[in-house]
Amino acid sequence: SQYSAVDTNPLSVYIMQPIWNKIIKIVPLWIAPNLLTFSGFVMILVNYFLISFYDWDYTASGTSPGLVPTWVWLFSAFTTFCAYALDSIDGKHARRTQSTSPLGELFDHGLDSWATSIFVLSFFSVCSRDNGKTGVSVYTMYIYLSIVLFNFMCSHWEKYNTGVLFLPWGYDISQVVLIAAYLLTGAVGVEVWQKPLLFGYYITDALVILLIGFSVFLSFPQTLYNIHRAHLKKTLKNDSLYEGLLPLVSPLLLFILLTVWVVLSPGNILAKQPRLFLWMVGVAFSNVICKVIICQMSSTRPELFHWFLFPLALVVYAAISGLLGWTEEAVLAVFTVLVTAAHVHYGVCVGRQLSEHLNIYIFSLKKRVQE
Repeated sequence: SQYSAVDTNPLSVYIMQPIWNKIIKIVPLWIAPNLLTFSGFVMILVNYFLISFYDWDYTASGTSPGLVPTWVWLFSAFTTFCAYALDSIDGKHARRTQSTSPLGELFDHGLDSWATSIFVLSFFSVCSRDNGKTGVSVYTMYIYLSIVLFNFMCSHWEKYNTGVLFLPWGYDISQVVLIAAYLLTGAVGVEVWQKPLLFGYYITDALVILLIGFSVFLSFPQTLYNIHRAHLKKTLKNDSLYEGLLPLVSPLLLFILLTVWVVLSPGNILAKQPRLFLWMVGVAFSNVICKVIICQMSSTRPELFHWFLFPLALVVYAAISGLLGWTEEAVLAVFTVLVTAAHVHYGVCVGRQLSEHLNIYIFSLKKRVQE
């Protein structure tokens, strides 16, 4: 299918695009676009693990400011900007080198679906978790992450139904806000997040309100409006309501299962292991959405229940029924490792199959030799 995306965000159109058009000229023509996409993703990962090393349990900013060195925040700003730039120019570079392919599109959106959660998880280290005075509760973090992932899901659900990816305004704004937040933290220190800004509200409160406002009043209505407009123009990909709503079933069940675990966990798993749990949420979500993206690209029908929901349901049942007892954290750790390995394996397999099928290399512009 021909890839089509619409971007109407003034920040993107008037400020960022001209910057990307300058940067793209520096990129050598022999570099494969997927290499740009992947490099950006690796930078986000490196940054995430670096922050995790200094702040495993999200308490550093609240209890002992200065525990995370200043250079780490500046490095975060740098990697976030690079990832944002690389994600914005990979498509332009593909058109420049005449190497656009379904593989590139899937590679880009597939990694984005994972990167989305990693951006959020890295940022939580800036605001720190609630210590009675300042910070954000781990439950707020979970809701915050869920809303961001919900937004991502909406834009791809919309593309599944309309065939057009309407780039959410929130994306460019969130990237610029993230970079600014890291620079501010590096310049002033994490203390800036712990002082009330206006009327006893903190900057973090403002960001949460902004995020929810953006989702509820901008992104989601826009998605519904675009689908409605396609319906009026008779350009919808799916005729039946059932077909149209099908891709939402697995992500919603995933969210319900995870929420049940969070709320009913006897060992209060989210408070004990926020980093592990939220990472697992992001990986599971990414895998579910990748299936939707593949179905949307290949015009096939997504299965009603994603395979991952079954082992998850078992683990959640074992945890909330008290079967796991004191091993709940260990089981979460093993489960998280398995889910991450399964997701990476899935990505590698799909990439290899597509590269063989389309007769192209993933990270090189050389053509494959026909056997």
